[in-house]
Amino acid sequence: MEGFLVRAGGPLSGVVRISGAKNSALKLMAACLLAEGRHVLKNVPEIIDVEIMSEVLSAMGVIVSRTGDHALAIEVPHDLEPEAPYELVERMRASIVVLGPLLGRLGRARVSMPGGDDFGHRPIDMHLRGLTELGAVFESSHGYIEGKAARLQGATVVLEFPSHTATDNLMMAAARAKGTTIIENAAREPEICDLAAFLNAMGARVTGAGTSRVVVEGAEELCATTHEVIPDRVEAATFLAAVGLARGEILLENARSDHMEMLLNKLANMGVVTQSTPEGIAASSDARLSSVDVATLPYPGVATDYKPFLVTMLSVANGVGIVSENLFSDRFRYVDELRRMGADIRKEGHHAVVRGVPVLSGAPVRAPDIRAGAALVLAGLAAEGETFVSGAHHIDRGYECFAEKLQAIGACVTRSATSDPRTSLEAYDDPEPCGLLDPGSGSSAKVGKPRGHSLEGDGL
Repeated sequence: MEGFLVRAGGPLSGVVRISGAKNSALKLMAACLLAEGRHVLKNVPEIIDVEIMSEVLSAMGVIVSRTGDHALAIEVPHDLEPEAPYELVERMRASIVVLGPLLGRLGRARVSMPGGDDFGHRPIDMHLRGLTELGAVFESSHGYIEGKAARLQGATVVLEFPSHTATDNLMMAAARAKGTTIIENAAREPEICDLAAFLNAMGARVTGAGTSRVVVEGAEELCATTHEVIPDRVEAATFLAAVGLARGEILLENARSDHMEMLLNKLANMGVVTQSTPEGIAASSDARLSSVDVATLPYPGVATDYKPFLVTMLSVANGVGIVSENLFSDRFRYVDELRRMGADIRKEGHHAVVRGVPVLSGAPVRAPDIRAGAALVLAGLAAEGETFVSGAHHIDRGYECFAEKLQAIGACVTRSATSDPRTSLEAYDDPEPCGLLDPGSGSSAKVGKPRGHSLEGDGL
């Protein structure tokens, strides 16, 4: 089992290239199922989750291969096997997004109930209710969801919560439905806009993406196309947190400030200065951070994926910050690891009170999921002594060359093997919110970059 060895160092300096968005690339790969032919996706990150989605598609008869630097060729045959098997879906919750395109194109789908990070109960009821409104009929047995529809029919679907993956599934299904589909209370994330652009390039007619009302005009046929994935705003947030913790001045190449305005405002209040440039986002920090209060909300609010980085920053900030998790019932599990490093954090339900300390203390800690694992690595940049973050396989699922990118801007981070008994083989993954909390409560080619870890038992 591999981990990251981290030591505090001097201020950061240099350029980091932000990879393509994981949470967009996975949905675009699924959307390729809508049309026979050879699709090409550019700017696809070389990460484990992309490899897992490639295996899901391969199980259906699709051929997935790398064609060059960060490009994927996805060859979709005329005849597909409309099943996503358990052993693949349980490794990555995002696999549920094959349900919409399979029903849209083939009128049938058999998909294993998804796994995912242990962030509390995250049902897929909204996906099924929405697809039922379009005419699908579902049965559930032996851990699988089976859906059928002679042909989906356009309808108006009102989501009870702006779920990202539910919006994705409905948009893809509606792209091949008969008539017009209106999705009210749709998710508004930049990745939704990226999917809409891809569907439109395939011949669909999607309008309103990025707003709470998305309109999809169904098409009889779609065609294969080429598309470039947008930059990963969560990876950009990761390196913004790094410069806040270690100080210095860096350039996040390709990062887009218009995709993360709320976060940039919050970071400005903490003392991280950012500026949008033609190359990306320039960021700097030269003093101890200031505490702020944080509440996670659907986009354009502060994303739950950003929270581990903000909590880590608050742990060494001047003052006290209150962090409220409004999307998941249990996404503070990494707090105990930060406490091992000397952080003063008290959890109360879905709130955390973070009292900043001058400096953390290096310690062995374990990555519980992708973003929390990355945040723990960053915590080591603000700690005395050495920090060892075990469970590198979690981080590899969402980050390409994480240690190398940190090294390029002057951070003292290396990968090494560990026999830490606290390390688990369980893997988790990024969430897709399904509801606000009560305020009172074909190719076998490996296209990712696994580095010395097992994918066995992986769970989004």
